[in-house]
Amino acid sequence: MKIISAIPLEGYKIRVRFEDGVEGVSDLSALVGRGVFARFADVGYFNQAFINPETDTVTWPDDLDICPDSLYEEITGKKIFGVSDNERRTA
Repeated sequence: MKIISAIPLEGYKIRVRFEDGVEGVSDLSALVGRGVFARFADVGYFNQAFINPETDTVTWPDDLDICPDSLYEEITGKKIFGVSDNERRTA
């Protein structure tokens, strides 16, 4: 799923819009301080989110990113067919 807009919000949430018109808010607060997302503890870092034009993912400095499919699934409540949970974790 191609992301065309991403806006960081308060409370470690991000509003995203996909090319198919789906738009919504994803709550990333559960990731704060965990593993590679430890840098989210700095809200200034979190607010630097942008769309990487090469990968169409929500990305932060140092190439930290979030899988677009997982954002789409959270927002829509629909599973993306053809993407296993293991593939999503390693994407």
